[in-house]
This record gives sequence, structure tokens and C-alpha cells, in this order.
Amino acid sequence: MSSADTEKYAPQVAIHRRTTSAILSTTKELIARSGVAKISMIEISDESEVSRATLYNHYRDKESVLRALAESEFARLVAVAEKGTSPQEVLQLLSQEISTDSALATMRTTDPALLTQILTHQSNELWSTFLHSFSQLIPNQTLAATSLRWLIGQVFAPLTPEQSKIQSEALS
Repeated sequence: MSSADTEKYAPQVAIHRRTTSAILSTTKELIARSGVAKISMIEISDESEVSRATLYNHYRDKESVLRALAESEFARLVAVAEKGTSPQEVLQLLSQEISTDSALATMRTTDPALLTQILTHQSNELWSTFLHSFSQLIPNQTLAATSLRWLIGQVFAPLTPEQSKIQSEALS
């Protein structure tokens, strides 16, 4: 694509990104409020203030919205982890993010089977991508594997910030 084309389509790209962001953030808010099973495409559309046609232009169905949200959340966690300057700090940051996530908190009570399925389906390409990024931040493979299991455990049993600090220090 030429620079003229890039400039020409820049406004549409920006609108697409804002719309996608609105849909995904709204979906996460809806999950935090009522869980995955109780939300619908109509509710996502209404709450994110995009037309149903726009929503369906971006996503085929609720499952594709949820997949995009999962991808976004994995990318967000990697970005958070990259702020850490040591394995201990990386683990502490991730622990606090996971333990304080309101959507995960709701899913623990409303959608535990779905949450378990997501977290145990490690053959999924999202897991591979996350594990690769995580392994770059925690180069010791044994520590990385142990830490990942520790973090998954926190999805179901969140820690306080102090517990996160103590346990991340003990792990690293």
C-alpha cells in the first residue's frame, strides 16, 4: 500500500479500532456484570453504542466476540508483564492483574465450567502465543511453567497484593 493509500484510509482504520475497542471493553464490562452466558449480541450492540449491523460486520457471533476479547486480554497481560524488570516483578504484576479482574471474578461464580475449559485448553493457539511471550519474560523454562500454573490458580483463588508479592518472591 502506498503512503497516499495509507493516509486515505487512516480515518477508517482509526474508526475501526475505536469501534473494536468499544465492543470489547463493553463485552468485558457485561461479563463482569452478569457473566458470559447471560449476554447477547443485542446487549453488546446496545451497550457499546454501535449498530447491530456494525457489530456483525466486526464479529460473526458471540463466540467470535469472546475470542477477540480473549486475544485482547492475553495481549494486555503480556503488555503488563513487559513492564516488569525482573521475573519477580513480572509475576507480581500479572498476579495482581489476574486477582483483581472483575470479569474473572464474575466468571468464577457464573461460568466456572467455561473458565475451566478456557484455562485447560492449552493446545489453543492463544495459549501458544501467550506461553511464547511469557517464556521471553521468564527465560527459565521450569520457572515459567511453574509460574504459569501458579497464575492459572489465581483465576480461581485470587490473591491479595501482599500475597502476590510474597509468593512471587518465593517463586522467583
